[in-house]
Amino acid sequence: MFVPPTAQALLDARKALAAADPALAALEAVTPSFEWRVGLGGFPGLLKMVVQQQVSLASAAAIWARVEAGLPEMTPDVVMGHDQAYLLSLGLSRPKARYAHAIAHAHLNGTCDFDALPRLPDEEAIAALTAITGIGRWTAEVYLMFTQGRLDMFPGGDVALQEAMRWADRAEIRPTEKQAYARAELWRPYRGVAAHLLWACYGAVKRREIAPF
Repeated sequence: MFVPPTAQALLDARKALAAADPALAALEAVTPSFEWRVGLGGFPGLLKMVVQQQVSLASAAAIWARVEAGLPEMTPDVVMGHDQAYLLSLGLSRPKARYAHAIAHAHLNGTCDFDALPRLPDEEAIAALTAITGIGRWTAEVYLMFTQGRLDMFPGGDVALQEAMRWADRAEIRPTEKQAYARAELWRPYRGVAAHLLWACYGAVKRREIAPF
């Protein structure tokens, strides 16, 4: 388990980001403090992300509870030892059952070694994950950020991030994924902290804790 950045480290990064980008500084000045998001790592963590995608929070929690009960030893070998019908009985959709087998197979054949993944550079780690059927770049980036604490990881395809970026730049429309990545270059080597800042700002606005931009 990685050790997430401390409150002081996040505060120092926020200050550095604000100094580097006056537009981002306006959001930073009013956004509450936040902690680094921490997710379940390894093979189970990626499987959990896939299981929970595109369903409500309540449904995701219910399905994951059934998966945990049905796969008490959640390893690639165990998952590959069960057929698709069994995975469907745990509440997985047919595509997600296929993805579960694909993730397990990728580890077993060395396409994506979850034990070695933390030692890979960012882009190599993303490439290893996105080589798995059912794993897109957003999933790979968020997984690496939340489970390995990669400070410069930035999921440019995230809609909430794009919306908060629109607020920062006082723009009429949200940036595209390509534009978001390009805009975030200014925030290196703390793009991951910038992402957390933008998420925190977005959440605070939606909860009406701070005024909308």
